[in-house]
Amino acid sequence: MDKERLVNEFIEMVQISSLSLKEKSFADYLSSKLRDMGLEVHTDHAGEKCNGNTGNIIAKLKGNTSAPPIMFGAHMDTVVPGESIKPQIRDGYIYSDGTTILGSDDKAGIAAILEAIRTIKENNMKHGDLEFVFFIAEEGGLFGSKHLDYSKVQSKMAFILDSGGPVGDVIVQGPAQMKIFADFKGKAAHAGVAPEKGINAIQVASRAINSMKLLRIDHETTANVGVISGGSATNIVVDAVHVKFEARSLNNDKLQAQSDHMVDCIKKACEEFNTTCDLQVTLNYPAFTIEKESPVAKLVTQAIEGLGLTADLKSTGGGSDTNILNGNGIAAVTLAIGMNNVHTTAENIAIADIVKSAELVTAIIQQVQNT
Repeated sequence: MDKERLVNEFIEMVQISSLSLKEKSFADYLSSKLRDMGLEVHTDHAGEKCNGNTGNIIAKLKGNTSAPPIMFGAHMDTVVPGESIKPQIRDGYIYSDGTTILGSDDKAGIAAILEAIRTIKENNMKHGDLEFVFFIAEEGGLFGSKHLDYSKVQSKMAFILDSGGPVGDVIVQGPAQMKIFADFKGKAAHAGVAPEKGINAIQVASRAINSMKLLRIDHETTANVGVISGGSATNIVVDAVHVKFEARSLNNDKLQAQSDHMVDCIKKACEEFNTTCDLQVTLNYPAFTIEKESPVAKLVTQAIEGLGLTADLKSTGGGSDTNILNGNGIAAVTLAIGMNNVHTTAENIAIADIVKSAELVTAIIQQVQNT
């Protein structure tokens, strides 16, 4: 690895704004880099399907052996505040200046992948076909992976660099998420003159929420009410309230049971107040489980241990592009890259961890070649 090159490139990348659905400037920069490195680069039409200004980047490096193709991925977008980032190096870590995020989520993953590609090419390493996918709009919706042109991807095994924790941690299990959007209907009336003529939608929603089992349901399942909006004045009986719920579980049957319970609570509250509710129940992303004896888990474990690191295969409560890839028939795991305090202005990452991540990408490629 060329440590200085890797750090300089990461610092350069985080200074290019790439908020979700506004990644075009960074995508153009990255596409140019990949082409200069000799990769075949294609941009799909994912952005057109989610109101973005560019698509996912799919880059390919032709193999020089018959080893099976594998994919590496990371997302290009960042959360706010993610503009005018001013990275700083202190005591072996890279921070922002404290007014913005840093953007290691997920540009540290991208930087590691680029350095691994250069290392492979500069050392004439043997490898099969390699595919690299850089997603748009991961934050808040996984829209890039949901709308990826899967006809352009041949790999059946993928490694996504997008998790906190020490390098060596591997996410092999993640929950499904159900979203429940509820529009409670009330009846407007003057709250001081004739409140009995109204139906307060806030009261209906409150009754439904109060009857629900929420937060930690069991070791595999969670549920939450996260957004409530409605009402305009204290002297008006509220006639409409919009509420957003979610449920997650590593177990699909438990997820369905929790979702059904929440919907049932909503319907019963509406019956009690003699009103209705428009419901939208959507599976946002599927659960996935990669068995520890599966080829992808064994391969990444061997690569990690070959670097002298400890492989820790674990579960997460969050969703990522990995969920969507698994749902589309690609056995995918998420690799930890050492980023800390993501989505905050205290975000930081150790230079050593970016280097380790690049080494791990290279080691995985070599392990596939040797398997």
